Amino acid sequence: MRRPAYLALVPAALLAGTAPAYAYLDPGTGSMILQALLGGAAGVAIAGKLYWRRFMVMIGMRRDDAPPAEQGKPRADP
Repeated sequence: MRRPAYLALVPAALLAGTAPAYAYLDPGTGSMILQALLGGAAGVAIAGKLYWRRFMVMIGMRRDDAPPAEQGKPRADP
């Protein structure tokens, strides 16, 4: 047999030989899984937002408009 045929037969053989688990998943479990997925997606979105500007500057699509550190400080009067 060729290799792609093995790749199709292995999952089929594993699924055919399973026994019932007799397990119970309450609605709280599904809610926890959904919360973990949404939290992960939010984390990826925030990380992308934080690094998007740096990425655009790095590839040359935007200029670095960050002001120097001295511009934001108030000037002391003599």
